[in-house]
Amino acid sequence: MLMQNNHAFDHVEKTGEAIDAGQSLSCLFLSSAAEPVSAGKAICWEGDKAKHLFQVEEGVVRLHRIIGEGRRVITAFLFAGDLIGASLQNDFIFTAEAVTECKIRRMSRKSFHEEVARSEALVPAYISLLCQEAAAAHEQMVLLSKKNAEERLCSFIVKLASRRNPRPRQGLVRVPMNRQDIADHLGLTIETVSRTITKLASRNIVIPEGRHDLRIVNLPRLIQLSGDADDFSDDSCHRVKLH
Repeated sequence: MLMQNNHAFDHVEKTGEAIDAGQSLSCLFLSSAAEPVSAGKAICWEGDKAKHLFQVEEGVVRLHRIIGEGRRVITAFLFAGDLIGASLQNDFIFTAEAVTECKIRRMSRKSFHEEVARSEALVPAYISLLCQEAAAAHEQMVLLSKKNAEERLCSFIVKLASRRNPRPRQGLVRVPMNRQDIADHLGLTIETVSRTITKLASRNIVIPEGRHDLRIVNLPRLIQLSGDADDFSDDSCHRVKLH
């Protein structure tokens, strides 16, 4: 994870850097029309030729793979401004599906790389984005291999809270994905996710509000329970902005 004595919430700052990198590349997609994608519909399929890249204009997208006897593993959730298919593989290594009603823009892979190559400003942004995707994959590997159920869920909630949250009520985090999605992302069962949320609520740390909101009551304790307490300090919890 993070080296000792690094600034607290460096991983949150990296999330912001990845968002900024994606947004700096977003100008390349502006000439493409925004396409609506209904919730549950696929944007691209695992194994297909990666002829296009996609930018999420609105909504939330999940990336998943099917393993073994039809089991689903969600490797990432993408939000507005994120790019789908930025890596250099010739084939998609995931299926991208809309979690919510989405709008996406597409651009041919060939045109994207040509535009990036000819711009001194976009080359470092693209490299930064690739590095952040690699870092996110490493964090997910650590989460699945070393953390228990409570640590996984708390890490997930902290990560959601670190993103730009349009909800105006303080401490309220929008959770657009359902609990089965969360379970498939964290390598848990849906029953374990539900029990862990109930346990956090009973300790007045995180309280569900409606179907798609969580209110963070005790952020320092949530961070501590994420299993990353050694990397963070209470004085810097403000770096996660709860709007």
